[in-house]
Amino acid sequence: MSKTLCAIGFDADDTLWHNERFFKLTQERFTELITPHTDHKNIDNLLLKAEQRNIGHYGFGIKGFVLSMIETALDVTDKRVPGEVIASLIKAGQDMLRHPIDLLPYAEEAVRAAKKLAPVVLITKGDLLDQERKLAQSGLGELFDTIEIVSDKKSHVYSRIYGPFGGVQNGMMIGNSMKSDVLPMIDAGGFGVYVPHEMAWNLEIARTPLGHPRYHELVDLSALSEFLEKEF
Repeated sequence: MSKTLCAIGFDADDTLWHNERFFKLTQERFTELITPHTDHKNIDNLLLKAEQRNIGHYGFGIKGFVLSMIETALDVTDKRVPGEVIASLIKAGQDMLRHPIDLLPYAEEAVRAAKKLAPVVLITKGDLLDQERKLAQSGLGELFDTIEIVSDKKSHVYSRIYGPFGGVQNGMMIGNSMKSDVLPMIDAGGFGVYVPHEMAWNLEIARTPLGHPRYHELVDLSALSEFLEKEF
């Protein structure tokens, strides 16, 4: 083994369990509800812009998404959206918050394989209560040595998290977001492992650092154990 890892981090949403597909379904419902009340043709794009504007106010997660839907509904209807539509949007958000967790294939096996090599850390962003709920329902919580629920994933955040384990330069982050899981980890000096998911939020899409010595891509989590044995 030519390299030694001090800690291995995992993203949660769409890395260990499904998440984005529930947002997509709710967004489809949002479009169905709003279309009869507006002449705007690019409702989805307007919603995406609202989400982008509001991240700094509401952070990431379902609650901010619901508020962005309501804001967009008011904007595209000149504040004439019926009250029952707003109520339906709120209920859709509540349904998302109650939806049971559905683990992705090989999620538990991947965490256990990583734990044989180094301490494992869950690093996820979003609403604190919702992320705690999902982790509790996942059944994976006891496998992690540390759990970090952060407002955003930046290079300095990774440096802080991996510092107590021996330094980010000896750390690895595994996730489905190039923008949040891979690039800032590599920028901090660590290893970024990209595990693509079939669905990606537009705001999480970023360049791929092809050729970077600390970048790796796996077809899915089933490949993690062999990758770690081979490389570390």
